[in-house]
Amino acid sequence: MAIDYGGKRTGIAVTDEMQIIASGLTTVDTKSLFSFLEDYFKKEMVSKIIVGDPKRLNNEASTIAAEINKFVEKLSELYPQIEIIRMDERFTSKIAFQTMIDGGLKKKQRQNKALVDEIAATILLQDYMSSNRF
Repeated sequence: MAIDYGGKRTGIAVTDEMQIIASGLTTVDTKSLFSFLEDYFKKEMVSKIIVGDPKRLNNEASTIAAEINKFVEKLSELYPQIEIIRMDERFTSKIAFQTMIDGGLKKKQRQNKALVDEIAATILLQDYMSSNRF
């Protein structure tokens, strides 16, 4: 699972059992993220969670980094059996937006920020899986 944490919305992506391809799962209102995860973990087995680590171009932490750190801390307390991995997510939203353009989505569809967050989480997960192959 990958989480693209945001102040308002959080994009979530998952992979298949064989970990071949990442797919967008949903976008959740960040306020209800823990209840969503609790329900999801009751139904599905998750062994790792990749959490986006937003950094600025100069490699400094972004303004939301402190909030994400608190989220990761609470997540690891609630689910100590799940490995949590932080991964640089610097360009995932821009890549997600470009993916929407390349996919032929109309301007109105590209303005759907929830879809951008979900695609960004998918890119984050696919990047992690690609970089950890054999």
